[in-house]
Order: sequence, then structure tokens, then C-alpha cells
Amino acid sequence: MSTVLYDYWRSSASYRVRIALHLADEPFERVAVDLLEGDHRGPDHLARNPQGLVPVLDIDGHRFTQSLAILDYLNDTRALGLLPDDPAQRAQVRALAHGIAVDLHPVCNLSVVRHATSDAEDKPTATRAWMQHFIRPGLAAFDTLLEGFEQTPFCCGDTPTLADLCLMPQLYNAHRWGVDLSDLPRLQAIESACAAHPAFTAAHPDQVRPN
Repeated sequence: MSTVLYDYWRSSASYRVRIALHLADEPFERVAVDLLEGDHRGPDHLARNPQGLVPVLDIDGHRFTQSLAILDYLNDTRALGLLPDDPAQRAQVRALAHGIAVDLHPVCNLSVVRHATSDAEDKPTATRAWMQHFIRPGLAAFDTLLEGFEQTPFCCGDTPTLADLCLMPQLYNAHRWGVDLSDLPRLQAIESACAAHPAFTAAHPDQVRPN
């Protein structure tokens, strides 16, 4: 039974699931859902996910939505080690990841930004200002929270965790929108470590973007 990922190449939620699938060495087929063309609002995709969101993952005879739920399933069934065994440490790593995936990512969602800037005379400038307004403080807070962990060389140790999978897509967005991270050396070091990891490289938007 084949594994199929319905995603959009620049979607942060899709990006983090691609990383996990590559960490698991799970062969999968990508089916593009073009958010700019409105494919997510079409009947085919709404039949997969009534929320009209990506990603959607078909795997092991099941269909899953919501990237964090998908990551939990992959972690549980593919032994990815994305979370520590100790309950307290597990909660701390989850808190790091949720700070991005639950708090920061939603306000930078394409549909949210389009609505927020719909009345702006200069939409590109307004969009960039919106993204910088939210991304910079969110990542700065994440960097401060990292003080409670040893980066050797990833967010929380010597192997990638849920925090790294959520961080990297947001760093991609930060660079895309011109957010200055030069004073956050912990994030820069983690980004370098992840960028050298084959699973992160294979999942990067530049590797899957349409020609």
C-alpha cells in the first residue's frame, strides 16, 4: 500500500512532514495541491480534508490531517525519536515545537496574511511587514527557550527532535521575508546542522518546487 502526501511545496506544515518521512526512510508519492491556484478549495481536496488545508497523508491504510498529529503517528510507528522518553523533557520539547507550529505559524498562514492585508494599497510591502512583525519575535523567544537545552548540534541534543522539524520551515520563511537573525547564533548553528542532514535537505522546498 503506497504512501501519498498531498502538499504544497512552500507550506511549512507540509515541509515538516516531508522531513519526518525522509527521517523514516519512508518512500512516498507527492501530489501537489497548489494553494495559489486555489486547489485546496476544490472538491477533490475538500473530500480529503474538509478544512481545505495541507498536508494530508495517506499511509498504512489510514488518512491523516494536521501536521503535528501526522508527526506523532510517524514518531510512534517509525521510532523516529522525535520526543524524549522522560515525561518532563517530552513536554519541554513539545512546548518548543508548539511555540512555532501552534503560536507563530498560524498568523503567518497565507490565508490569514491575505485577509489582513486585503485593504493595503501596497500589498507586497504590507505582507513583508506583517511577516517580519510576527516572525522575528517568535524566533527570538524560541532562541531564548533554547537556553534550557544543549545544542549538540540540534535544538535539544545530538539527534533531530520535533522542535527541529518545526523550526526549519519557519527559518525558511524568515529568510524569505527578510527577517534579521544575525543576533541569534543558536538558531544559526542549528540551521547549519539541519541543513547538513540528508532528510532535511531532501525535504527542502527548493528540492520539490515546481519547475
